[in-house]
Amino acid sequence: MTAVPATWIERRARLAARMQPGSAAVLATAPEVLRNGDSEYPYRHDSYFYYLSGFAEPEAVLVLLAAAGDAPARSILFCREKNPEREIWDGYRHGPEGARIAFGFDEAYPIGELDAKMAQLLANVPALYYALGHSAALDAQVAGWLRAVRAQGRSGVAAPSSMHHLPAMLDEMRLVKDAGEQGLMERAARIAAGAHARAMRFTRPGVFEYEIEAELLHEFRRHGAQFPAYTPIVASGANACVLHYNQNSRHCRAGELVLVDAGCEFDGYASDITRTWPVNGRFSQEQKALYELVLRAQDAAFAAIVPGRPYSGMHEAALRVLTEGMLDLGLLDRSRYGSPEDAIADKAHLQFYMHGTGHWLGMDVHDVGPYRDMAAAERPSRPLLPGMALTVEPGIYVRPAPGVPEAYWNIGIRIEDDVIVTDGACRVLSADAPKGVAEIEAWMGES
Repeated sequence: MTAVPATWIERRARLAARMQPGSAAVLATAPEVLRNGDSEYPYRHDSYFYYLSGFAEPEAVLVLLAAAGDAPARSILFCREKNPEREIWDGYRHGPEGARIAFGFDEAYPIGELDAKMAQLLANVPALYYALGHSAALDAQVAGWLRAVRAQGRSGVAAPSSMHHLPAMLDEMRLVKDAGEQGLMERAARIAAGAHARAMRFTRPGVFEYEIEAELLHEFRRHGAQFPAYTPIVASGANACVLHYNQNSRHCRAGELVLVDAGCEFDGYASDITRTWPVNGRFSQEQKALYELVLRAQDAAFAAIVPGRPYSGMHEAALRVLTEGMLDLGLLDRSRYGSPEDAIADKAHLQFYMHGTGHWLGMDVHDVGPYRDMAAAERPSRPLLPGMALTVEPGIYVRPAPGVPEAYWNIGIRIEDDVIVTDGACRVLSADAPKGVAEIEAWMGES
């Protein structure tokens, strides 16, 4: 882990300051999940929990108590106890005291004491913050705590009178990345960019999509990434026109493109990169025309990523370029649509470009936070702020259809980069992955 306890202490303090005085917040990490028999899926902590704690072990709960009067804010961790026998089988455990010291908590207790302690900690607390409706098990556990507090009513003890959805508060905190987070995201993007470059050089006619996937995964882990950030997409030929294709089982053939959407996770932060390249190392005339159209659309989107401008501006900029290109190349009928705006108004572009131009990026590959200003009556697209992280991923997908020039059939192209909003031009974290036509052809030609 590269973060320091001060980072998590500051985040917990910032959240506590936003809570109602004297209130409590409860946040559990993700459970372990059985894959089959007695084998679990690889464990991955809950992002919200890790954001506030830095603690990556399962079976852990964080409790925050906001300051009230002379009583300071408190952070309390419940976690597994030290267990030398289990540690022989499963690995090191911090234990409550070790975790308290290592991660800067005020107090720490065994997880087995959670229910009893919560009946005390929630006594006379005015409000409780937790993930409302997140899981039936959590809702039932909270209900049990509240019943235990109310049972003390004859002693003058009151239970919390209001409930608040904790993730909504954390979404706003997580939306703007600090310098440490940006550094981790840059590392994740560099690793993934190197993996794409390796996969390009490996690609040749006759390889299976899953062989390309194996090159990506090898490079991720070789450079310290703990996980893929999502299931990689390696889509050759017509498979590239399936947005979330991930069977990765087909032979790659000469004359086709392969679309690779793959990112890794490094110390809890994701990268998300897409590149599209020719299986035989050379773009055909039609592939090049579509590819360079998507590049122009991405450049237009980059130019729209400016603090104060709406998030939606990048999609609008890319969409206009793509739609104009569809008209120029004959994918859309110029005699029917006199301008890109006419075609967009008729939603004609959806035949070839049916998704948005990006999404938030961070601890989750599709990171948290609303895309609209929820406080405004009209709920417009929210303005960009320095430190926001997002992907920029225009594409074009041409399926066989009447009226569509056959030379473009079954060509699917997407180009995706990870960026940070800055006070000036956006900072592209994934620029190391070859992207220009000449650059890709030269890179693949050296393999």
